[in-house]
Amino acid sequence: MTLAAEHQMEHIGESSGCADHDRDLLKELSRRLDFLWRCDQFIANADGKPKLQTLWRDLKSQELKNIKRMKDLVAAEIETECF
Repeated sequence: MTLAAEHQMEHIGESSGCADHDRDLLKELSRRLDFLWRCDQFIANADGKPKLQTLWRDLKSQELKNIKRMKDLVAAEIETECF
């Protein structure tokens, strides 16, 4: 890495809004919420393909459980003032 590039990067990561494990949790929760948001469209797109619709409905159901679990963990992190 050149000296200029090292200088540009030397302070990255010094400030952190939360612990890495909390950031990971929030980032993954966001990704899963995005997927859930699209599930109904996937089901509609599979009109006439009952096996595909069943797949998307099953994945949606599983994702709702995952999201609930992650939300509960976020709440627990907040309660312990980890955020």
